[in-house]
Amino acid sequence: MSQKQTPNYLFPLIIVFIVCFLIGFVTTMNNSMIEFCKEAFKLNDAQGQLVNTFFYGAYALSIPFALMMNKIGYKSTLVLGLAVVACGFIANYLGVTAALGSPNVYTVFLCSMSLVALGVVMLQLVANPYVMVLGAPESGAFRMTLSQALNSVATTVAPLFITYVIIADKPKLPENVPGPFLGLGIFTLIIAAILFFIKLPDPDKDKKAEEEASPAEVDSKKYKDSVFKYPHVWLGALGIAMYMGLEIGIPSMLPAYWKADTSLPGSATDYLWLYWGGMMVGRFIGSAILAKFNARALLTACLALGAACVGLSFFLSGMAAVYAMLAAGLFHSVMWPLIFNLGLQELGPHTKSASGIINMGVLGGATLPLLMGTIVDNPELGVGVAIMLMFVYYAYVFWFCNFGSKIGLKK
Repeated sequence: MSQKQTPNYLFPLIIVFIVCFLIGFVTTMNNSMIEFCKEAFKLNDAQGQLVNTFFYGAYALSIPFALMMNKIGYKSTLVLGLAVVACGFIANYLGVTAALGSPNVYTVFLCSMSLVALGVVMLQLVANPYVMVLGAPESGAFRMTLSQALNSVATTVAPLFITYVIIADKPKLPENVPGPFLGLGIFTLIIAAILFFIKLPDPDKDKKAEEEASPAEVDSKKYKDSVFKYPHVWLGALGIAMYMGLEIGIPSMLPAYWKADTSLPGSATDYLWLYWGGMMVGRFIGSAILAKFNARALLTACLALGAACVGLSFFLSGMAAVYAMLAAGLFHSVMWPLIFNLGLQELGPHTKSASGIINMGVLGGATLPLLMGTIVDNPELGVGVAIMLMFVYYAYVFWFCNFGSKIGLKK
C-alpha cells in the first residue's frame, strides 16, 4: 500500500510548491505597493498600512474556509482559491480604471486586493496541511520549510516586479497602479482551469484505507473529540499573529526610515528585495539544517539572532541601520513553518480545522503594522518606538516555541 502511495505524492507536492510561490508573490507584491500607494493616493503612514489591513484582514475567514475545505476537499479548495485570486486581480484593473478621478479610487483598490486575499487564504489553507500530510510526519517540518523556501523565491522576485514592471519610473499616480493586474488575473485563471482537469490524490482517503488495513495501530492513537480542546493550536495562532508583526513589520516600516532620514539614497522599495532575498536564502539553509537538527532549537536561535539584528539597528545610523534591519530577514525565514508545525502537532483528524485556526493568526498582519503606522504618525513617538514593538513579538514567539507549544501534548 505504501509503495503505491509514494509515487503519487511527488506531483501534488510540486503543485503545492507552485501554489506557495504564488502565495509569496501576491503577498509580498501587496506589501511592496505601500510606498507607491502612499504617494499615488496622497496617504499618511496609517492610511498606507490599510493595504496590509485589508489584505490580511481576509484571514478572519480562515476558520469558515477550513470548514469548507473539510467539505469540498483539497483540490476543490485549491481551484476555487486560484479562481478568486484571478477575479480579484481583474477587479483591481477594471475597478481602479473605472474609478479614476473619484475620491473612492483607493477604496476600490483596497477592496479588490481584499478579494485577492480571500483566494490567498484558501490557497494557504490547502498548502500548509497538504505539505504536512504528503509524507512522513517526522519530516513535516522539513517539507514545510522547503515549501516556504520556494515561497521566498517569489517574495524576492515580487519587489523587483513592483520596481521594474508596476512602477518602472512611472509618475506616482493612481492610473499607474492597476496596469499589470489584468495580466496576472488572466494567468492565474488559466492555472485554475488547468488544475481543474488534473487528478490529485486525496491523502485523507489514503489514510482511511491504511486505518482499515491496520485497526490496531489506529486504536493505539487517541485524539480529543474537538480541535478546540488543544491549547497549543490557539497559542500557535497567536504565535503566527506575532510573527506577522516581525515578517512584514520591517518592510512596512522601511519607508518611514526614508521619511525620517532624507539623506538615505534611493527609496525603500529599492532595498526590499534584500530583506526578502535574505528570507529566501535562510529558508533553503533552514530546510537543510532541519534534516539534522531539532526544530525548537533552530527557532530559538533564529529568534535571538533576529532580535539582535533589530537591536543593532538602534545603535547604528544611515544605511548601516537599514542593512541591520534587512539582515533580520535571514533569521525570520524559518519562523513561519516552524511555528505552524508546532501548532499542528498530534492533531490527526483535526489537522484541517487546526490549519484554519492557526491561519487566522495572520490577522496580525492586518492589525500590528497598522498600529505601528499609527505610532509613526505620532510626532512624539516615531519609527523608533514602532520598531521597538517587535521585541514584544519576539518574546511571545520564544515563549510559544519553548513552553506554549508543549501545553496539552502527550509526554
